[in-house]
Amino acid sequence: MLDYLNIKQIDGLKIETIIRLCRFMIQNNYFSYNGKYYHQVRGGTMGSPLTSTIANCYMFCFERDIVKQISNSNGLYIRYIDDIFIT
Repeated sequence: MLDYLNIKQIDGLKIETIIRLCRFMIQNNYFSYNGKYYHQVRGGTMGSPLTSTIANCYMFCFERDIVKQISNSNGLYIRYIDDIFIT
């Protein structure tokens, strides 16, 4: 996606720095349940603005190839946030 958009920095932050911060946030995810603390080792936090943004970036890249294939076969592809309908 970064190659597609050709962005080197956002608001003075280099893209590499933003990626490192995102990795740090995902790898250091903690939550409490029944008075105990847990470290989430896989995936991102449900409902997190960061997780939603990363998911949308992934879908942007994923969709480009799918939409081309579906358009060529007169199919239909619709996405609303994280719901997808394909025919």
